[in-house]
Amino acid sequence: MSLDTTLRLLAKASGLTATDIAAAIPRAGAATVKSWLSGDKLPGKDQLTELARTFGVPAGTLLGELASTLDPARTRGEHDLLAAYRALNTRQQGALLEVARSMAQHKKR
Repeated sequence: MSLDTTLRLLAKASGLTATDIAAAIPRAGAATVKSWLSGDKLPGKDQLTELARTFGVPAGTLLGELASTLDPARTRGEHDLLAAYRALNTRQQGALLEVARSMAQHKKR
């Protein structure tokens, strides 16, 4: 999941607005927080630490999301496949995983 999606979900689950989040983070205004939530900008390391504290999650969670967002080892196809998977319902995700596992097993033979 992208960092902006993670931040939006955490904000929604916490019932916090961009203004609320900005109040908890030094030198971050509501406009900056909105740009993080929309994916237009990325927060810095110190800001990620404060975001994690604000949402009550380990900083590593947000750093991991940031790393996966920027992971150069993932191809465009992998990013597209992951986005498509996340857009499916649980039943569809299970079916897609079955197909992928079947294809991987077939390739090993």
